[in-house]
Amino acid sequence: MYETIVIEEKAKAGVIILSREERRNAISPTMLTELFDALGKYDDDPSIVAIVLTGAGSKAFCAGADFADAMGATVSLLDRHEQQRRFVELLKAIKDLKKPLLARVNGHALGGGLGLACACDIVVAAEDCRLGTPEINVGLFPYVIMAALIRSASAPKKLMEMMLTGERFDAREAQQLGLVNHVVPREQLDSKVDEITAKLTSKSSAVLRLGRRAFYTAREMEYEKALEYLASVLAINTMADDVAEGVAAFLEKREPRWKGR
Repeated sequence: MYETIVIEEKAKAGVIILSREERRNAISPTMLTELFDALGKYDDDPSIVAIVLTGAGSKAFCAGADFADAMGATVSLLDRHEQQRRFVELLKAIKDLKKPLLARVNGHALGGGLGLACACDIVVAAEDCRLGTPEINVGLFPYVIMAALIRSASAPKKLMEMMLTGERFDAREAQQLGLVNHVVPREQLDSKVDEITAKLTSKSSAVLRLGRRAFYTAREMEYEKALEYLASVLAINTMADDVAEGVAAFLEKREPRWKGR
C-alpha cells in the first residue's frame, strides 16, 4: 500500500494516480519514493505494455513541489539539495523506462508538475486545465524541469515568456507550444486516454522498448552519428521474433500475436 499514490491495472496498462488531492497532488519526498517504486514495478511487469500517470480529482494533475516539505525550516541545505536531486533522478528514470508513459492531465500542471507531464512520452490534457511555471513569483526559477521543457517546446520564445513571467497558459496554448499532444473537452478525457492506451498496448512491447530508447538516444546525438546508431538499431530490430510475426500477420490479414521479443 502506498501513502501518496494509487496504482491500478487496466487491460495491459498500469495506471499511477498522484493522490494528495488536499495538497493539489504536490510532490513530497514520500511521493518521489513511491513513484520510483511504482514505475519500476510496472516497467518490470511483463503483463504491462504501457503506463498512464494522472492526478486525483479534477483540480490538479500536480502543483509541483510541496513547499511545506521542500522549504521546511528543519531541513538543512545539504538535505534540501539531496531531496531536489531525487526529482532529477526521477526524471532520469522516466527517460530510461522500457515502456511508453502517457500523462493524463486532469487538472492544472504547474512547476514540477508540468515538468513531470512533459517528461512523459504523450500528454493528453482536458481543455480547461492551465499549465505554467510560477516559480518566478516566489523568487525561484524552473531550473530542473527546464531540461524537459526545452526538449518538448516547439516555440522557445513562448517557453521563455512562460518561465520569465510566471503566467499560466491554457491547454490549447500549451499544445501550440509543443508541451501537450492532445487537448479534449473534460468529458472526453478518459475516452481519449483509453483510445491512445489501447493503440499502445496493441503493439509489440519489445519494439516499443527498442524504439523509445532509440528516440531519446538519437535526439542527443549529432546527425551523422545518429544515422549510424539508428541503422544499427534497425538491424537489431529486424532480428526480433515479433518482426516475423508482424509480417506474417500482415500477409495473412489478421491481428498479430506478439511475443514481446
